[in-house]
Amino acid sequence: MSNRRSDPLAQVSDFDIRLLRIFRSVVESGGFSAAESTLGIGRSAISQQMSDLEQRLGLRLCQRGRAGFSLTEEGREVYQSSLQLLSALESFRTEVNGLHRHLRGELNIGLTDNLVTLPHMRITHALSQLKERGPEVHINIRMIAPNEVEQGVLDGSLHVGVVPQASALSGLEYQPLYSERSLLYCAVGHPLFYVDDAQLGDDRLADQEAIAPTFRLPTDIQAHYQALKCTASASDREGMAFLILTGRYIGYLPDHYANFWVQQGRLRALKAQTRFYDLSLVTVTRKGRRPHLVLESFLESLAATR
Repeated sequence: MSNRRSDPLAQVSDFDIRLLRIFRSVVESGGFSAAESTLGIGRSAISQQMSDLEQRLGLRLCQRGRAGFSLTEEGREVYQSSLQLLSALESFRTEVNGLHRHLRGELNIGLTDNLVTLPHMRITHALSQLKERGPEVHINIRMIAPNEVEQGVLDGSLHVGVVPQASALSGLEYQPLYSERSLLYCAVGHPLFYVDDAQLGDDRLADQEAIAPTFRLPTDIQAHYQALKCTASASDREGMAFLILTGRYIGYLPDHYANFWVQQGRLRALKAQTRFYDLSLVTVTRKGRRPHLVLESFLESLAATR
Protein backbone atom coordinates (compact mmCIF):
# COMPACT_ATOMS: atom_id res chain seq x y z
CA MET A 1 0.00 0.00 0.00
CA SER A 2 1.81 3.12 -1.18
CA ASN A 3 -0.43 5.94 0.03
CA ARG A 4 -1.68 6.72 3.48
CA ARG A 5 -5.18 7.98 4.19
CA SER A 6 -5.46 11.73 3.68
CA ASP A 7 -8.38 11.92 6.13
CA PRO A 8 -8.50 10.59 9.72
CA LEU A 9 -10.41 7.45 10.67
CA ALA A 10 -13.90 8.77 11.37
CA GLN A 11 -15.10 5.98 13.64
CA VAL A 12 -14.35 2.42 14.70
CA SER A 13 -17.21 0.20 13.58
CA ASP A 14 -18.19 -3.33 14.60
CA PHE A 15 -16.67 -4.45 11.30
CA ASP A 16 -13.35 -2.79 12.22
CA ILE A 17 -13.35 -4.49 15.63
CA ARG A 18 -13.96 -7.87 14.01
CA LEU A 19 -11.04 -7.25 11.64
CA LEU A 20 -8.81 -6.19 14.54
CA ARG A 21 -9.63 -9.42 16.40
CA ILE A 22 -8.59 -11.38 13.31
CA PHE A 23 -5.43 -9.27 13.05
CA ARG A 24 -4.57 -10.02 16.69
CA SER A 25 -4.99 -13.76 16.08
CA VAL A 26 -2.78 -13.63 12.98
CA VAL A 27 -0.02 -11.79 14.86
CA GLU A 28 -0.17 -14.09 17.89
CA SER A 29 -0.24 -17.20 15.66
CA GLY A 30 2.73 -15.98 13.65
CA GLY A 31 1.12 -15.76 10.22
CA PHE A 32 -1.88 -16.49 8.03
CA SER A 33 -1.41 -20.24 7.71
CA ALA A 34 -0.87 -20.74 11.44
CA ALA A 35 -4.02 -18.70 12.20
CA GLU A 36 -6.30 -20.87 10.07
CA SER A 37 -7.03 -23.43 12.80
CA THR A 38 -7.42 -20.73 15.46
CA LEU A 39 -9.88 -18.68 13.42
CA GLY A 40 -11.61 -21.55 11.65
CA ILE A 41 -11.35 -19.89 8.23
CA GLY A 42 -9.08 -20.40 5.26
CA ARG A 43 -5.91 -18.53 4.43
CA SER A 44 -7.43 -16.72 1.44
CA ALA A 45 -10.28 -15.41 3.61
CA ILE A 46 -7.78 -14.24 6.26
CA SER A 47 -5.70 -12.53 3.58
CA GLN A 48 -8.75 -10.74 2.20
CA GLN A 49 -9.81 -9.52 5.63
CA MET A 50 -6.31 -8.27 6.38
CA SER A 51 -6.40 -6.38 3.09
CA ASP A 52 -9.77 -4.92 4.13
CA LEU A 53 -8.27 -3.77 7.43
CA GLU A 54 -5.25 -2.20 5.72
CA GLN A 55 -7.57 -0.44 3.29
CA ARG A 56 -9.76 0.74 6.15
CA LEU A 57 -6.79 2.12 8.13
CA GLY A 58 -4.79 3.28 5.13
CA LEU A 59 -1.71 1.54 6.47
CA ARG A 60 0.45 -1.39 5.48
CA LEU A 61 0.36 -3.68 8.51
CA CYS A 62 2.41 -6.70 7.50
CA GLN A 63 4.68 -8.25 4.92
CA ARG A 64 3.66 -11.65 3.58
CA GLY A 65 5.19 -13.77 0.90
CA ARG A 66 7.98 -16.24 0.35
CA ALA A 67 10.10 -14.54 3.02
CA GLY A 68 7.42 -15.27 5.61
CA PHE A 69 5.14 -13.16 7.76
CA SER A 70 6.37 -10.04 9.56
CA LEU A 71 4.82 -6.85 10.91
CA THR A 72 5.70 -3.43 9.61
CA GLU A 73 6.53 -0.74 12.13
CA GLU A 74 3.02 0.64 11.69
CA GLY A 75 1.65 -2.89 12.08
CA ARG A 76 3.38 -3.26 15.45
CA GLU A 77 1.87 0.02 16.63
CA VAL A 78 -1.61 -0.95 15.43
CA TYR A 79 -1.25 -4.33 17.16
CA GLN A 80 -0.40 -2.69 20.50
CA SER A 81 -3.26 -0.20 20.11
CA SER A 82 -5.65 -3.03 19.20
CA LEU A 83 -4.70 -4.88 22.41
CA GLN A 84 -5.65 -1.80 24.44
CA LEU A 85 -8.92 -1.37 22.52
CA LEU A 86 -9.99 -5.03 22.80
CA SER A 87 -9.02 -5.12 26.47
CA ALA A 88 -11.12 -1.99 27.11
CA LEU A 89 -14.08 -3.54 25.29
CA GLU A 90 -13.76 -6.72 27.34
CA SER A 91 -13.55 -4.69 30.57
CA PHE A 92 -16.69 -2.80 29.59
CA ARG A 93 -18.54 -6.03 28.82
CA THR A 94 -17.39 -7.61 32.07
CA GLU A 95 -18.44 -4.60 34.15
CA VAL A 96 -21.88 -4.43 32.54
CA ASN A 97 -22.36 -8.16 33.02
CA GLY A 98 -21.27 -7.74 36.62
CA LEU A 99 -24.27 -5.51 37.19
CA HIS A 100 -26.40 -8.60 36.69
CA ARG A 101 -24.15 -10.63 39.03
CA HIS A 102 -23.94 -13.32 36.39
CA LEU A 103 -20.58 -14.54 35.18
CA ARG A 104 -20.09 -13.86 31.49
CA GLY A 105 -17.11 -12.83 29.42
CA GLU A 106 -13.55 -14.07 29.04
CA LEU A 107 -10.75 -15.12 31.34
CA ASN A 108 -7.37 -14.87 29.62
CA ILE A 109 -4.66 -16.77 31.48
CA GLY A 110 -0.94 -16.99 30.77
CA LEU A 111 0.89 -20.01 32.20
CA THR A 112 4.49 -21.07 32.32
CA ASP A 113 4.79 -24.54 30.82
CA ASN A 114 4.26 -27.94 32.42
CA LEU A 115 2.29 -27.12 35.55
CA VAL A 116 -0.45 -29.63 34.78
CA THR A 117 1.57 -32.53 36.25
CA LEU A 118 1.73 -30.90 39.69
CA PRO A 119 -0.14 -33.18 42.11
CA HIS A 120 -2.07 -30.31 43.74
CA MET A 121 -3.88 -29.31 40.50
CA ARG A 122 -5.01 -26.04 42.07
CA ILE A 123 -5.38 -24.23 38.75
CA THR A 124 -7.49 -27.05 37.32
CA HIS A 125 -9.76 -27.12 40.37
CA ALA A 126 -10.20 -23.33 40.32
CA LEU A 127 -11.10 -23.37 36.61
CA SER A 128 -13.61 -26.16 37.24
CA GLN A 129 -15.28 -24.13 39.99
CA LEU A 130 -15.32 -21.04 37.77
CA LYS A 131 -17.12 -22.94 34.98
CA GLU A 132 -19.59 -24.31 37.51
CA ARG A 133 -20.40 -20.78 38.66
CA GLY A 134 -20.37 -19.29 35.17
CA PRO A 135 -21.09 -21.81 32.40
CA GLU A 136 -20.94 -19.02 29.79
CA VAL A 137 -17.42 -17.92 30.71
CA HIS A 138 -14.89 -18.38 27.90
CA ILE A 139 -11.48 -19.47 29.19
CA ASN A 140 -8.41 -18.81 27.04
CA ILE A 141 -5.06 -20.25 28.14
CA ARG A 142 -1.73 -19.24 26.60
CA MET A 143 1.38 -21.29 27.36
CA ILE A 144 4.21 -18.78 27.03
CA ALA A 145 7.51 -17.81 28.62
CA PRO A 146 7.31 -16.13 32.06
CA ASN A 147 8.46 -12.71 30.79
CA GLU A 148 5.71 -12.81 28.14
CA VAL A 149 3.16 -13.69 30.83
CA GLU A 150 4.15 -10.66 32.89
CA GLN A 151 4.13 -8.40 29.82
CA GLY A 152 0.69 -9.70 28.82
CA VAL A 153 -0.71 -8.89 32.27
CA LEU A 154 0.86 -5.43 32.12
CA ASP A 155 -0.56 -4.58 28.68
CA GLY A 156 -3.99 -6.03 29.48
CA SER A 157 -4.01 -8.87 26.95
CA LEU A 158 -3.95 -11.30 29.91
CA HIS A 159 -6.04 -11.04 33.06
CA VAL A 160 -3.85 -13.28 35.21
CA GLY A 161 -0.71 -15.37 34.91
CA VAL A 162 1.33 -17.97 36.76
CA VAL A 163 5.11 -17.56 36.70
CA PRO A 164 8.19 -18.56 38.72
CA GLN A 165 8.80 -16.02 41.46
CA ALA A 166 11.73 -13.71 40.71
CA SER A 167 12.20 -9.98 41.24
CA ALA A 168 8.85 -8.19 41.19
CA LEU A 169 8.04 -5.87 38.30
CA SER A 170 6.52 -2.49 38.98
CA GLY A 171 2.80 -2.44 38.21
CA LEU A 172 2.19 -6.09 39.05
CA GLU A 173 0.93 -7.91 42.13
CA TYR A 174 2.22 -11.38 43.04
CA GLN A 175 0.54 -13.97 45.27
CA PRO A 176 2.10 -17.33 46.30
CA LEU A 177 0.54 -20.36 44.59
CA TYR A 178 2.80 -23.42 44.42
CA SER A 179 6.20 -24.59 45.51
CA GLU A 180 7.86 -27.17 43.29
CA ARG A 181 11.14 -29.04 43.68
CA SER A 182 13.59 -29.34 40.80
CA LEU A 183 16.29 -32.02 40.69
CA LEU A 184 19.40 -32.38 38.56
CA TYR A 185 18.86 -35.04 35.86
CA CYS A 186 20.70 -36.91 33.14
CA ALA A 187 19.30 -39.34 30.58
CA VAL A 188 20.13 -42.77 29.22
CA GLY A 189 23.26 -42.48 27.10
CA HIS A 190 24.87 -39.87 29.30
CA PRO A 191 28.23 -40.91 30.85
CA LEU A 192 26.87 -40.31 34.37
CA PHE A 193 23.66 -42.32 34.02
CA TYR A 194 25.05 -45.49 35.62
CA VAL A 195 27.57 -43.80 37.92
CA ASP A 196 26.86 -44.17 41.64
CA ASP A 197 26.13 -40.92 43.46
CA ALA A 198 29.01 -41.59 45.83
CA GLN A 199 31.38 -41.18 42.89
CA LEU A 200 29.85 -37.92 41.70
CA GLY A 201 31.91 -35.14 43.20
CA ASP A 202 31.25 -31.47 42.54
CA ASP A 203 34.18 -31.27 40.12
CA ARG A 204 32.86 -34.13 38.02
CA LEU A 205 29.38 -32.58 37.80
CA ALA A 206 30.90 -29.20 36.96
CA ASP A 207 32.70 -30.76 33.96
CA GLN A 208 29.45 -31.92 32.29
CA GLU A 209 27.70 -29.84 29.64
CA ALA A 210 24.52 -28.43 31.15
CA ILE A 211 21.46 -26.35 30.25
CA ALA A 212 20.54 -22.93 31.64
CA PRO A 213 17.04 -21.40 31.51
CA THR A 214 16.63 -18.00 29.86
CA PHE A 215 13.68 -16.98 32.06
CA ARG A 216 14.20 -14.98 35.27
CA LEU A 217 14.90 -16.86 38.49
CA PRO A 218 15.70 -15.76 42.07
CA THR A 219 19.37 -15.09 42.80
CA ASP A 220 19.76 -18.09 45.11
CA ILE A 221 18.48 -20.43 42.41
CA GLN A 222 20.70 -18.88 39.73
CA ALA A 223 23.64 -20.06 41.85
CA HIS A 224 22.72 -23.69 41.09
CA TYR A 225 23.24 -23.01 37.38
CA GLN A 226 26.41 -20.98 37.92
CA ALA A 227 27.94 -24.08 39.50
CA LEU A 228 27.46 -25.98 36.20
CA LYS A 229 29.12 -25.68 32.79
CA CYS A 230 26.09 -24.35 30.92
CA THR A 231 26.71 -24.61 27.17
CA ALA A 232 23.05 -24.64 26.08
CA SER A 233 19.92 -22.71 27.03
CA ALA A 234 16.15 -23.10 26.81
CA SER A 235 13.26 -20.68 27.23
CA ASP A 236 11.09 -23.19 29.11
CA ARG A 237 11.15 -26.50 30.96
CA GLU A 238 10.01 -28.51 27.94
CA GLY A 239 13.00 -27.20 25.99
CA MET A 240 15.27 -28.27 28.83
CA ALA A 241 13.71 -31.74 28.82
CA PHE A 242 14.33 -32.05 25.07
CA LEU A 243 18.03 -31.37 25.58
CA ILE A 244 18.45 -33.57 28.65
CA LEU A 245 16.80 -36.49 26.86
CA THR A 246 19.47 -36.33 24.13
CA GLY A 247 21.84 -37.88 26.67
CA ARG A 248 24.33 -35.07 26.03
CA TYR A 249 23.45 -32.66 28.83
CA ILE A 250 22.55 -32.53 32.50
CA GLY A 251 19.96 -30.07 33.76
CA TYR A 252 17.33 -29.25 36.34
CA LEU A 253 13.67 -30.24 35.87
CA PRO A 254 10.68 -30.17 38.25
CA ASP A 255 10.41 -33.62 39.81
CA HIS A 256 6.68 -33.94 39.03
CA TYR A 257 7.40 -33.22 35.34
CA ALA A 258 10.42 -35.53 35.09
CA ASN A 259 8.67 -38.41 36.88
CA PHE A 260 7.17 -39.77 33.63
CA TRP A 261 10.64 -40.42 32.16
CA VAL A 262 12.05 -41.57 35.49
CA GLN A 263 9.38 -44.27 35.67
CA GLN A 264 10.32 -45.35 32.14
CA GLY A 265 13.98 -45.61 33.16
CA ARG A 266 15.00 -42.83 30.75
CA LEU A 267 15.99 -40.21 33.34
CA ARG A 268 17.70 -40.38 36.72
CA ALA A 269 18.30 -37.73 39.36
CA LEU A 270 21.91 -36.97 40.24
CA LYS A 271 22.65 -36.59 43.96
CA ALA A 272 19.00 -35.85 44.74
CA GLN A 273 19.73 -35.22 48.42
CA THR A 274 21.91 -32.20 47.68
CA ARG A 275 21.40 -31.16 44.04
CA PHE A 276 17.93 -29.64 44.18
CA TYR A 277 16.11 -26.34 44.63
CA ASP A 278 12.59 -25.34 45.59
CA LEU A 279 10.96 -22.72 43.37
CA SER A 280 7.89 -20.69 44.29
CA LEU A 281 5.29 -20.19 41.57
CA VAL A 282 3.04 -17.18 41.92
CA THR A 283 -0.09 -15.69 40.39
CA VAL A 284 0.44 -12.30 38.81
CA THR A 285 -2.22 -9.62 38.26
CA ARG A 286 -2.04 -5.94 37.37
CA LYS A 287 -2.02 -3.35 40.14
CA GLY A 288 -4.95 -0.95 40.09
CA ARG A 289 -6.90 -3.17 37.69
CA ARG A 290 -10.51 -2.29 36.97
CA PRO A 291 -13.23 -4.51 38.48
CA HIS A 292 -13.47 -7.81 36.60
CA LEU A 293 -16.01 -10.21 38.04
CA VAL A 294 -14.75 -13.26 36.16
CA LEU A 295 -11.14 -12.67 37.26
CA GLU A 296 -12.10 -12.03 40.88
CA SER A 297 -14.21 -15.20 40.92
CA PHE A 298 -11.29 -17.23 39.56
CA LEU A 299 -8.90 -15.76 42.16
CA GLU A 300 -11.41 -16.53 44.93
CA SER A 301 -11.69 -20.13 43.71
CA LEU A 302 -7.90 -20.38 43.52
CA ALA A 303 -7.52 -19.13 47.10
CA ALA A 304 -10.15 -21.65 48.29
CA THR A 305 -8.12 -24.60 46.93
CA ARG A 306 -5.23 -24.11 49.39
